[in-house]
Amino acid sequence: MGALVTLELPDDSPARDLPWIVTFGPLDEEEEWEPVVCGPYERPHALALAESVVADEDLMAVVEPLLPHVTVEEIRGEIAAARIVAEDEQAEAADAAEFGDYDDDIDVAGHDDHAVVEPTPPRARKRSAPAWSA
Repeated sequence: MGALVTLELPDDSPARDLPWIVTFGPLDEEEEWEPVVCGPYERPHALALAESVVADEDLMAVVEPLLPHVTVEEIRGEIAAARIVAEDEQAEAADAAEFGDYDDDIDVAGHDDHAVVEPTPPRARKRSAPAWSA
């Protein structure tokens, strides 16, 4: 059995009326082959096709709308946004490689978010004579 990934949309979302595509790819990272893109379809048809295919095979299906970019500026904007996301992911991966991934080192099993922490009493100070008296 495979996996299906799609957007959760409100019922009145205008994206529901867009054409949708399905991209099938390997579910296992060890498998390497070019994803297969199918469509465009209406959203319910795309979801039904994707569900049918991944039900029988270990594949990932991504169901997403086609965004109709009609100007060169819109297309360049999407390319720039994709590049920024890729650069951010590369920077995060480089930081994790250099500094380590510490998310797994946090012990939250014994952590209580509602624990009451008592303040420590202030340290006693030695009294000294004021600097102005001599």
